[in-house]
Amino acid sequence: MKKIIAILIAIWCAGLSAQLPKNLDQVTPFHEGLAAIQKGNHWAFIDDLGNIIINFRDDIYWNKTGETAHDDIRSVLYPKFSDGLCIVQKKVDDIPVFGFINTKGDLVIEHQFLNVRPFENGFTTGVMFEKVKRGQNEFKLDIYEYKFYEVLVDSKGNIVEFLSRRYNIQMTKKRYKMPLILSKILNDKLIAVKNEDNWELKKWNLNQSP
Repeated sequence: MKKIIAILIAIWCAGLSAQLPKNLDQVTPFHEGLAAIQKGNHWAFIDDLGNIIINFRDDIYWNKTGETAHDDIRSVLYPKFSDGLCIVQKKVDDIPVFGFINTKGDLVIEHQFLNVRPFENGFTTGVMFEKVKRGQNEFKLDIYEYKFYEVLVDSKGNIVEFLSRRYNIQMTKKRYKMPLILSKILNDKLIAVKNEDNWELKKWNLNQSP
C-alpha cells in the first residue's frame, strides 16, 4: 500500500514540475477543450492544463491575413476545432488542398477540398476535386482529367449530397484561383445553391444523413 501511495505521489509531483510550452509566437482561445499554440510555421494543441495533446506540425491550416467577411476557408484566422475536426492542408501539383484531423491528430477526412468551411452542427459544404488518370500520351507521360463538385459533407467524411458540378478550375499553379463556395446550409431542411447569378433552394433533411 505504501508503495502505491509513493508511486501516486511521484506521478503527481512530476505533473506539477512538468514544463509548460515556452517561447511561443501565438496562443489562441480554447475551442472544444483545446487551444492552438504557434512556433514559427508549426502549430500544436494544448489542453486546459497546458499539456500538449497534438504535437507541433506544419500542416495545420490558418490564414494570417484572414478576413471574417469571407464565408469560406479564408476566414480561418487561427487553427481551431469545430465538431471535433480541424483543417489541415497539403500541396497537390503545387495547389493547396484541405482535409481534416480529429482531436488525436489523425487524418480522418482526406485532402480533397479546394475550398471548404469549418464544420458546424455536423456538416459543411465545400468544393472537392477528383483526379482521374485517362492514359498516356506519345511520350509515355500520364494524362489526367480533373473533375470538380460542390458537396455537402458530414463530419465522418461522407458525401451527403452532390450540390453542383463545377467547371473552369485551372489546376496549374500559375492559373489556379481558389473557387468560391456557392452554397449555404440554411437549416436542417434547406440548402441554398447559387447557379450563375441566381440562388436556388434545395430541400434536405440533414438529420437523415447516413
